[in-house]
Amino acid sequence: MLDPDNDQRSNRIALLEARLERRPAVGVMPIVAALALVIAGWVMWTQRADVSYFFSSREPVQLGVEGAYGFDQAATNQYAQLHGAPTIRGAYGIEGEQQFVVIGVQNTQLLVKRKALSTEEWKPGTTPPPPDQRSFTAAGRLLSREDAKRWDDAFIKHESFGELKPKWILLEGARPGGDFGAIGWFGLVVAFALVNAWLLVRGVGSRLSRR
Repeated sequence: MLDPDNDQRSNRIALLEARLERRPAVGVMPIVAALALVIAGWVMWTQRADVSYFFSSREPVQLGVEGAYGFDQAATNQYAQLHGAPTIRGAYGIEGEQQFVVIGVQNTQLLVKRKALSTEEWKPGTTPPPPDQRSFTAAGRLLSREDAKRWDDAFIKHESFGELKPKWILLEGARPGGDFGAIGWFGLVVAFALVNAWLLVRGVGSRLSRR
């Protein structure tokens, strides 16, 4: 005589064994891979200007000298150079362990962010000294105010000084091909995106084939 309980038990065991033997389609669910891909895409979008500048021309655009400035060829996110005289006031700050000063260039709409000189020592909480008044040559990454949100405080301070109305900032010393940290990080994000794109395609294909 057949035992119904034994039959049900055997069926359950067989079902469990079949589930255990069945290999998972993917290690990551497609929805997770899709979300990771969106995040990676957003990060790459935010880093696009840094990557573009890394591969831009190493030959600086000449913005001119005192009395002969020319910003006709100026464009944001390019390597540029000029010679000029500083404004009498500057915006000081600390980046990491290094002190910097953002000065204006007389008779222009340009700010220059550079390392503070030995004559420009400043301690937080004290009145900053006037920038070194010697003329200078500066070369670096040129950014429009719209693309330099990080330096908004410097723009606002210089507007309050009343010596010029800045529309540009030059980050002295930032040369094309020099920021390997940024390009390395971008490469990691691209690799992460490619892996998740592969997982997404594989996961969707696996689920379609099982229907």
